[in-house]
Amino acid sequence: MTFTSVLEKLTQRLPLTGEDFVFLLTGLTPGEEQQLYAAARSTAQRQFGNRIFIRGLIEISNLCKNDCYYCGIRKSNQKVQRYRLTKEQILSCCEIGYPLGFRTFVLQGGEDGAFTDDWLCGLLQEMKRRFPDCAITLSLGERSRESYRRLKQAGADRYLLREETADFAHYHRLHPAQMSPQHRQDCLFALKELGYQTGAGFMVGSPGQTVEHLAEDFLFLQKLQPHMVGIGPFLPHQDTPFRDCPPGTAAQTVRCVAILRLLLPGANLPATTALATLDPKGRQKAVLAGANVIMPNLSPAEVRDKYSLYDHKAHSGAEAAEGLRLLQRQMEEIGYTLCIDRGDSR
Repeated sequence: MTFTSVLEKLTQRLPLTGEDFVFLLTGLTPGEEQQLYAAARSTAQRQFGNRIFIRGLIEISNLCKNDCYYCGIRKSNQKVQRYRLTKEQILSCCEIGYPLGFRTFVLQGGEDGAFTDDWLCGLLQEMKRRFPDCAITLSLGERSRESYRRLKQAGADRYLLREETADFAHYHRLHPAQMSPQHRQDCLFALKELGYQTGAGFMVGSPGQTVEHLAEDFLFLQKLQPHMVGIGPFLPHQDTPFRDCPPGTAAQTVRCVAILRLLLPGANLPATTALATLDPKGRQKAVLAGANVIMPNLSPAEVRDKYSLYDHKAHSGAEAAEGLRLLQRQMEEIGYTLCIDRGDSR
């Protein structure tokens, strides 16, 4: 196996094996690694030019019924100041974001039982009425197929549901026994079947993760063929069972971004907040490895530090909607520009 032969399989859209992915993650020389980044960057530029799509992230609730061992808003964390935005607050965030150039709004939250289908459908219909040229992404966890169908009918365009890890044994190390990795994957395939632009993703460097686990993540995404993949390094939170575990690395995360760009040329790949939290230059490094999306925070300022999935989460400066000028300068420094566009997957 050589780098040239594996790269040729990627460029010819031939399926890769687990061994191919392990090789890309561990077997490259420094020179071959730079070739990987250059190939990924060239692929992204052929698809999207030097444009970076922006999404307005609105974190609508930090209440969650789940107790994932890595997550700062897990159900059993009694130290979290819980909140839930009203419809009026969410619509106000959109009113602020629209004139700034946002044409996609991402509603993200824990699995909060207050968000019934009726409630969400009413919100989606009003958002589409006020902002008909905008896309709406939901990231609200596992729901029934009928719920996904209703939300799609009410106006949701995209749905982001990270599988976190495709290896079932590893999944159970990160989640309570009542959570099912098969059900999570079934939700992703249901979303695709219902016509959503579907987003998946995984953590890099999560506790117990091996390079073989990462290879399984790539094999799963190769099968799913999602429209978006959001990945970021594992970052510990002080009030979780994994508080003392080391974080993932920026270098491995950026390499995974490059592999994903070559595996899924037309997919939207965010340069994530977790990566920017770990490495001040992480966002730029991800873009130069093929990422094409950034999601500044549009949430009300008073709740941003309450949506704390991991410690020291970045939510100001270039991470915030009001920091778009700073973000634009950062992108211009590496030859890219922010664009006003829905930014649909190709």
